Order: sequence, then C-alpha cells, then structure tokens
Amino acid sequence: MNRICIPIVKSLFVALLAIASTANASEDKKVAKADPAKGEALYNTGDATRNVTACIACHGAAGNSSIAENPKLTGQHGAYIHKQLVDFKGPARNNAIMAPIAKGMTEEDIQNVIAYLAKQKPTPGAAKNKDTVELGKKIYRGGIAEKNVPACAACHSANGAGLPAQYPRLAGQHQTYTAAQLINFRNGTRKNSEPMTTVAKRMSDEEIQAVSDYVAGLK
Repeated sequence: MNRICIPIVKSLFVALLAIASTANASEDKKVAKADPAKGEALYNTGDATRNVTACIACHGAAGNSSIAENPKLTGQHGAYIHKQLVDFKGPARNNAIMAPIAKGMTEEDIQNVIAYLAKQKPTPGAAKNKDTVELGKKIYRGGIAEKNVPACAACHSANGAGLPAQYPRLAGQHQTYTAAQLINFRNGTRKNSEPMTTVAKRMSDEEIQAVSDYVAGLK
C-alpha cells in the first residue's frame, strides 16, 4: 500500500470508530431518558409552566380511567400512546383538551409517561348490553361480509390485545370511548388511521355500539 495512503486509512478508521461511538452513546442516552419516576410525577401533577395538566385528572389513577368518555391508558402499547400524543400536536387528531397538553410535552416527557404506565396493572372492563353482545362478538370475530367490514380480531387479536407498534389494545376499554372513536373515524373528525376510517364508514350506529360493548369485556 502506498505510504501516503496508510495514515489516511488510519485516520478514516479512527474517524469511523468515533462516529460509531457517538451514535451508540446517543442511543444509550435516548434509552436512558425513559424514567418511570419522572413519568409518574408528570402524570400525577402535570407541569403548569408548559400547560401540561395532570393526566390523572382525566385518565384516572395509574391510567385506569373511571370516566367512560376518557380512555384507559394502562395496558395500552407504548408505541400507540406515543403516536397519539404526536398526532394530537397536529391536525390528525383534533382535540381541544389534548392538543395543548401534547404540544407542551417533550419527547422525554412522553417516553417517561409511557414507562410509568407500562408498570401499572389495567383494570378489567365488562360488556353491559346482553341484547347486543352476540352481534358485537360476531362482528369482532367475523366482520360483516356484506359490507366488506373485516373482523376486528384480524388486527386487534382474538382477545383484544392488539399488536405492539401496529394495532392498539382494545380489551377492557370503555364502551363509550370506543364507540365515540369509531364514530369520529366515520365522520372524519379523527383522521389518523385510513384503514379505520374506511371500516367505520361501513358500520351503522347499532353495529358500532355492539362491537364497542363486546370489546369492553375482553381480557
């Protein structure tokens, strides 16, 4: 090898090692940011200086909301919670309450709250309408063939657990909240899932209410 090239190659090798080390350090720092203790503090008390109100006020202690209009967060996939908070910052999810809160949260805040919620235990739900539970079960497991509505279980799994980073957990979620989101997808108020918009537009109010009630009882 040419003598002039040797020191150049060595320099390039050292530079590449430095870049790799920096990238690894950056990744380690990113992972280290997820602090459940900080997440708990933000969840329970918020941060008035940034218009981040306490999550507990709407989503309940440990993420187990007791308000039917507000979703339970415990048990939900972290990647899904992250996407929703990011979407609340933009036009994808138009919500007067969540928009300013999400905009006040940093990426570190989001990761910390997710880490806190991941350590909590979700409370079970229950189907309440015996008259429609069979219809909800039929739709969830088999869809509605004549309307080209696929089975909910195909994406959200048979037990409603969903798939991390792809499809949210539905099991145990409030009937009222689930139905409201399907209606929002149907009328275009919520725009952050094209597949759900397509599916919801093919469902009647009765079908939406039935499947929402059924998933509340899944475990």
